Amino acid sequence: MAVQRTARATSAGGVVHRTVDGRIQVLLVHRLIPRLWALPKGTPDSGETIEETALRETREETGLIVEIERPLRSIRYVFVRGSTRFNKTVHFFLMRAVGGALDEHDAEFDEARWTDMEEALAIVNHATERSVLEAAADALHAAATDVSVTAAEATA
Repeated sequence: MAVQRTARATSAGGVVHRTVDGRIQVLLVHRLIPRLWALPKGTPDSGETIEETALRETREETGLIVEIERPLRSIRYVFVRGSTRFNKTVHFFLMRAVGGALDEHDAEFDEARWTDMEEALAIVNHATERSVLEAAADALHAAATDVSVTAAEATA
């Protein structure tokens, strides 16, 4: 079928992080069929801001209640569904968990799992999402360095 029209699509999601024994971990969602490791994200409900969408979709897909720490980056890609070519933008935020439980995730994915950053970079399916994880790693390392420098200055 030939592409007959073009449309725009928007989604939002997050990189939820924590540090365990000095290692950065991020939350990935996983589907067995078709096999997919991804960041939580989804489409806005009517009237939602992208921040509200990111918070809701991350909660639904992971079971965790999260807070946005800061905007991270957006990715863009094109896909075709039926006779429509979609130009999609996905806005990602750096997030931290403040409640909830992983076993409360919705049925869209088979599991939500904390994963060391290095493993997440290796297993996430899409290069565009890998670039989001790289941006998160850079931001988290920069923040850790800033905290270390501030602590050293305080004791000097």
